[in-house]
Amino acid sequence: MTKNRLFPVLYMFVITLIVSTLIIGFSQYTEERVQANKELTFDTAILKVLPGMYEPGLSSVELHKKLTEQVDKPTTEGGAYTLRKNGEIVAYALPIEGQGFWAKIKAVIGIAADKKTITGFVVYEQTETPGLGAEVAKKEFTGQFENLEISTQGKPITFRRAREELQIGQVHAVTGATQTSTRLEKIINDNLEQWLGRVGN
Repeated sequence: MTKNRLFPVLYMFVITLIVSTLIIGFSQYTEERVQANKELTFDTAILKVLPGMYEPGLSSVELHKKLTEQVDKPTTEGGAYTLRKNGEIVAYALPIEGQGFWAKIKAVIGIAADKKTITGFVVYEQTETPGLGAEVAKKEFTGQFENLEISTQGKPITFRRAREELQIGQVHAVTGATQTSTRLEKIINDNLEQWLGRVGN
């Protein structure tokens, strides 16, 4: 009788142990893959905002090699990656992040050597509302920053409503995503102002 009672308990214990081991092993395996994908996404974002650096079709190894061999990691320059050619600074890639509407928004903003012009902008991590706030990661929005002159009056970058006339340092916000647009505008300006303050104009 005792054996009959213990058998279901032992059986469930063994099954639970096996399943738990499989889940933990799978979790550790996928965690490494997730981390590798995050690093690849970040590397790609850095290269995309630096003039002439991104090449579609490169493997993850080739992308990482290009980044490490041709772009200096942040040491000075206020935390920005630096692209040099023939010893001269060509552009900076400044990683930025801050609180979006739902969670953190992470992006990279490219800045020309003169610190007056944006060379590119990429949002590489966000969990904003699909079809609304998430549009900030799409080329239709980020493309507005290419060759955008940074304003020296008021905010460096200002978001305007769709169809409004744009001036220096202005881009159109995402229609229907007021909260995300407001927060992203603040993220960009806070990080850009801090960086410009550290490295000087």
